[in-house]
Amino acid sequence: MSNPIIVEHKIKASKEQIWKALTDKTEMRSWYFDIPDFELESGKVFNFYEPGNEKKYYHQAEILEIIPNEKLKHSWTYPEFSKEKTTVTWELQQQGDETLIKLTHDDIDNFSDLGENFSHNAFTEGWNGIIGQSLKPYLEK
Repeated sequence: MSNPIIVEHKIKASKEQIWKALTDKTEMRSWYFDIPDFELESGKVFNFYEPGNEKKYYHQAEILEIIPNEKLKHSWTYPEFSKEKTTVTWELQQQGDETLIKLTHDDIDNFSDLGENFSHNAFTEGWNGIIGQSLKPYLEK
């Protein structure tokens, strides 16, 4: 049974501003990852590493679903470590002058044999940091 990670944050920005930050590779580089081959199109595969020069943790993802300004769903894999896949879904809901971002990372237990850096707790902490300490200040500046 899946035990998804669900992370929610409210950001003082419109859905459109957040969507652009999530889907424009120039903006992503400022707060998220440098993903030069990112294209917002279903079925497109994109590749990236953790920030820094170490080239640590090669990620590969495929865009699975797009609802502009509302939902972006993609796979999340580590091809160098595992054949298993997980799924990340970003959902945006306008609430007055704020937008609720709900991130759901499903099937994280598929990585349970990869060690503590791939645990439920590590991913929860990572997503909270990415959204709460990186995306939020980037958009609210």
